[in-house]
Amino acid sequence: MSKIKILIVEDDPLMGRLYSKVFDIEGYDVVSAVDGEEGLLAVHKEIPTLILLDVMMPKMNGLQLLERLKADPTTKKIPVIMLTNLAGQADAEAAIIKGAVKYIVKSEYEPKQVVNIVKEILAGYTRDSVPEVTQ
Repeated sequence: MSKIKILIVEDDPLMGRLYSKVFDIEGYDVVSAVDGEEGLLAVHKEIPTLILLDVMMPKMNGLQLLERLKADPTTKKIPVIMLTNLAGQADAEAAIIKGAVKYIVKSEYEPKQVVNIVKEILAGYTRDSVPEVTQ
């Protein structure tokens, strides 16, 4: 089985390295991008299993990138978790409406907790893709 690939799109180098290290330790294949444009290129080049996407970024913000991903048939099924420092309800609702599977406020979760959330989401996706047993 190939390793699960996580794309982390985060403009803060410290946060990006922190999340990359935690996912790497857990055995995930980690790809990083520092802004929305780089994230878009990485998605098409790497085809990640899941994307962690910061909201506030230069060039193209997370919500704009999310819209682009969900409008593209080749990337629309990739689960996206939004990461932000903003606890704004409007942003959270907009992200979910646009297709994000989860909205995480960075200050409320340790990176290890974020890994656990990703594991739960991925388990749900693999469970949904298990074929039905015919009687």
